[in-house]
Amino acid sequence: MKIGLTYDLRSEYLALGYDHEATAELDSEATVAAIDHTLQALGHQTDRIGHLRQLTARLAAGDRWDLVFNICEGMHGLCRESQVPALLEGWQIPCTFSDSFTLAVCLHKGLTKAILERAGLATAAFHVVESVSDIARVSLPWPLFVKPVAEGTGKGVSAASVVRSPDELESACQHLLHRFQQPVLVERYLPGREFTIGILGTGSAARVIGTMEVELLPSAEQGCYSLENKEHCHDRVRYTLIQTEQDPEAAAAAELALRSWLVLNGRDAGRIDIRSDEHGQPAFIEANPLAGLNPGYSDLPMLAAKAGMTYPQLISGIVDSAAARIPSAR
Repeated sequence: MKIGLTYDLRSEYLALGYDHEATAELDSEATVAAIDHTLQALGHQTDRIGHLRQLTARLAAGDRWDLVFNICEGMHGLCRESQVPALLEGWQIPCTFSDSFTLAVCLHKGLTKAILERAGLATAAFHVVESVSDIARVSLPWPLFVKPVAEGTGKGVSAASVVRSPDELESACQHLLHRFQQPVLVERYLPGREFTIGILGTGSAARVIGTMEVELLPSAEQGCYSLENKEHCHDRVRYTLIQTEQDPEAAAAAELALRSWLVLNGRDAGRIDIRSDEHGQPAFIEANPLAGLNPGYSDLPMLAAKAGMTYPQLISGIVDSAAARIPSAR
């Protein structure tokens, strides 16, 4: 197949003046190269396209591909992850991972939780703070956890995210509202174990490929899987693949993750993050339908490797799942 690659290079945006935090979700040249070389090794012809505007120019010039392998995170707006898939949908060119609708839903953590709550799946009680005046309307049991409603990679998450009083809540929400210019998700803090569950496949073919527990070491910023902890994960975090048949709590987390993936119409591959309450009952935290794919440090490839799946096997599984949406394949 002729496969185009769309991506947002962090180095390009840093060169344009964006700061370290603003570009935290974007990809490195090493990630793009790993995907590119793997696709070629699998027998595909690849074409590096780049970001949204570069894709727009290529489409206008008449370029087409059998499939686009898309890892664009986008930079602006609450629907930034949907921009490339939506453009490709308009041109009827299939791409990897979830469609524009699912990506838009899942980037807004409050909306995602509301959908899953309505579907009867466990998630911590929550409130979305749209403005400073909304803070006084929060009525949830302490302690609470606050974070931007539409960021990833731990952006806006730190030890200050765990709040235990009205004053702390006020301060944390005001800070995040000002810093990120978007609503803030306030939810009941879950003090139990944290898992990230890898999913491969679409619809009835979707399956859990591994359940990994995320444990903070003494050197880590405590209480949360923050941006700082993620960027220094080798020194601050222990990742353990759990044998779910021997761990009922982890098995329940994996089941909840797969059910969440199906409700949200996740496609091809991604991660679901789960955390348990004080009674060991797992609850949905957030969905990652556009998970990182750096073979050295991204959670999904790391999890897959621990489960015995090589990086080429992971990439091949993603492409095979997406290829079913190519008209000629149908």
